[in-house]
Amino acid sequence: MAGVISHHALASSQSHWCPAKNSRFEKRTGSVRLVYVKGSCGSSSRKLGLVWASSSQSSVMEPMHLPSDGNSGHTPKKSSESALILIRHGESLWNEKNLFTGCVDVPLTPKGVEEAIEAGKRICNIPIDVIYTSSLIRAQMTAMLAMMQHRRKKIPVIMHNESEQAHRWSQIYSEETRKQSIPVITAWQLNERMYGELQGLNKQETADRFGKEQVHEWRRSYDIPPPNGESLEMCAERAVAYFKDQIVPQLVAGKHVMVAAHGNSLRSIIMHLDKLTSQEVISLELSTGIPMLYIFKEGKFIRRGSPVGPSEASVYAYTRTLAKYRQKLDSMVQ
Repeated sequence: MAGVISHHALASSQSHWCPAKNSRFEKRTGSVRLVYVKGSCGSSSRKLGLVWASSSQSSVMEPMHLPSDGNSGHTPKKSSESALILIRHGESLWNEKNLFTGCVDVPLTPKGVEEAIEAGKRICNIPIDVIYTSSLIRAQMTAMLAMMQHRRKKIPVIMHNESEQAHRWSQIYSEETRKQSIPVITAWQLNERMYGELQGLNKQETADRFGKEQVHEWRRSYDIPPPNGESLEMCAERAVAYFKDQIVPQLVAGKHVMVAAHGNSLRSIIMHLDKLTSQEVISLELSTGIPMLYIFKEGKFIRRGSPVGPSEASVYAYTRTLAKYRQKLDSMVQ
């Protein structure tokens, strides 16, 4: 079975401002081949991530198990399609210092800010209805900076549902303003893997202290956690459960979703979407600030690669819907 996991982007509609219900995590496996990909959009040697051996640029995934909850009330329309953008946050201050970051909440570096802005330029012609981020500032900064580049000029607004009072105090009472806003939903379930007692330690010094093999096992094994931390398997349980419970219903309803999160939480989601084995996912590398696109149509996910930039018309011709949306934007600015 052939196909390509590369970097991807998203498409438009009006947004749901409230999340869906919870269900259980479902582990998936499958077979792929890991290769390196040269960037077709500027960075000739950049590693774009995981790639399936394929003769084509995209492939159709098998149908997702969609929520069967009686309260969802959503059934896919044959002619509708949604898009899902996944973006790993830009470089953080602790990335720069080569420290284990995990769930410690540190901001982006100037380079990370530029990566987020560049990601936004790549998706500036693609419609977005709702944004999901982790509860960590580096993912939220990435989402906000990326959306500031969008040609539609809608304003990302963080939803505060942590308490009844927070929800009430953050209400928007202008319908026109609401229409020009995009809800940003933060969720700890999308946080980076928690590295336990490694958080804040220098990676090289930790390798010198415990040995390279031990540190490599903590970092790259699927089911072995660092001391008092999470394994990738544990991270996947919470991230994929949230994705299935909260994000998939939005896509089923025809909404277009961007997720700004972290290397391990996004690897977990990609493992679920592409049915990777535990051995395949530990070799998956995601570059910072590179958007990844899936198209969701008729209950299936279709991998589409990475938008290469606002001046590249061809990237928006992946589907008729995306092409029409760009034409609409072009007419609005003339």
